[in-house]
Amino acid sequence: MFEILKNFETKFGSLKKKGLRIEGLSMIDPKRKKHVIMISKPFLFDNRQLPKSYEGLEIKSKIEGGLPEEFKIEKEAVKKDYLWAPNKFEKYVDRCSEDIRKQFGNPNMSRSEMLDALAFGSFEDHKQKTLNLIKEGKIPALNLN
Repeated sequence: MFEILKNFETKFGSLKKKGLRIEGLSMIDPKRKKHVIMISKPFLFDNRQLPKSYEGLEIKSKIEGGLPEEFKIEKEAVKKDYLWAPNKFEKYVDRCSEDIRKQFGNPNMSRSEMLDALAFGSFEDHKQKTLNLIKEGKIPALNLN
């Protein structure tokens, strides 16, 4: 298993320059002996550059540092709001597209590419997953506009 982690570090280590931190292996389910590769990264990170899993291990990530104003939630609203609501990504991209293009070094980056980069690799997949979570009652109903 440590060999997998080593291979992951070799393959994706260059992303450390962009803020990626590879934290190591973590057991998330002792009963099933399920391990994951833990990483941390800044909010403004191109998630399309990382896989969802690597050699059979899921990649679990956390955001390091602050979040943009669109993603801040008041303590009283925690149960009524979803931190990663798709419309928050859209508002952020619409407000900060020039900064995002600069950060990613791509002056021609489209709105769609920015949304994919920030919303875990695929904005449309994230939007669909959010709708499914709402249907299942796992997150509060949102206005997705």
